[in-house]
Amino acid sequence: MATRLPSGYDNQREALATYFDSTARQAWIDLTSDTKVSGIRATVRAGRDDMRATLLSWLPVDLRRTKVLDAGCGTGALAVAAACRGADVTGIDVAAGLVEVARERAPSFLGHGRIHWRAGDMLDPDLGTFAHVVAMDSLIHYQPEDLVAALSELAQRTTRSILFTFAPRTRLLATMHQVGKVFPKSDRSPAIVPTAEGDLRQRLASLPGWTIGRTQRISSGFYTSQALELVRHG
Repeated sequence: MATRLPSGYDNQREALATYFDSTARQAWIDLTSDTKVSGIRATVRAGRDDMRATLLSWLPVDLRRTKVLDAGCGTGALAVAAACRGADVTGIDVAAGLVEVARERAPSFLGHGRIHWRAGDMLDPDLGTFAHVVAMDSLIHYQPEDLVAALSELAQRTTRSILFTFAPRTRLLATMHQVGKVFPKSDRSPAIVPTAEGDLRQRLASLPGWTIGRTQRISSGFYTSQALELVRHG
């Protein structure tokens, strides 16, 4: 039975699609390439590289005949890495322009793996069932109740693990979040929502059939994100 998602999820998803397909498109293309970027963006790039490596290390080395959902694939680096291990990957993102970049960047030969690129909602039930779902920095813009509701939806179509990241509530992130609110919406990206780890764990404890596994926080300059693993049991 599908989870009734809070209305904020749909509104925020549309805002993210607009932002990443317009205002931030070129900046995101540069950030996820080897193009020279500012010192601040370089710390974000390094942090994202470390986070991607962490999440990939939590997946099996051999992913042949294994279906993986890259939920919020952006320009496709994680999807490509999983496919190179043999995975049958669906890479989906709300930003159609970034998915096109991912499609263009993907190597023509992926060994035993393959990638199906899609633009749309990561919670679309038509995507099917997956062994593993990875949502790297794609849920950090949602309120805790929306984040957990989205994970609950994904859990119904996942058989082994869900790996996702959230923005941990630290003093620095909370300050940046409050300062960001003073700027007009047209001058800033959709807000990252700092989430208290204890509150998140408490909410996830009621997710039937799942237990919380590994966690890892990555801090690199202006990038701070925390990975959390959900493992299906029973």
